[in-house]
Amino acid sequence: MTSWCQQSLQIRTEGREIRDITPLVAESVVQSRVEVGLCHIFITHTSASLTITENADPRVHDDLEEFLLRVVPDGDSRYTHTSEGRDDMPAHIRSVLTGGSLTVPISDNRLVLGIWQGIYLWEHRIKPHERQVVITISGEQRQ
Repeated sequence: MTSWCQQSLQIRTEGREIRDITPLVAESVVQSRVEVGLCHIFITHTSASLTITENADPRVHDDLEEFLLRVVPDGDSRYTHTSEGRDDMPAHIRSVLTGGSLTVPISDNRLVLGIWQGIYLWEHRIKPHERQVVITISGEQRQ
């Protein structure tokens, strides 16, 4: 039987970080009982993003963050949107570059990810924020 379900997660970030949310998303898939389908993950913010990247070596996350800081520096004098702080406009740009949604296949009631892949919420602001992630799962459900 084809079905779908949706769940919202509230995630408090610690400030600029790349946070593994794979276990939270995987649990939503298990609870859905969908055997074959799609899991769509969406963040409802413009200064944080979602990405799939390496889950084994945390230095990958450090390198990704350092790269974005070089490409999109905080406090660049060319930014005109500055009312929310020197890190706000750069956070918007970083979010546009890295994306606000992901779709991952489901097979046998599990996310289909490579062995070194994880799903991450990428906080681009310096201070902690409360972030909402919406997970929508659709597919053939186990009876």
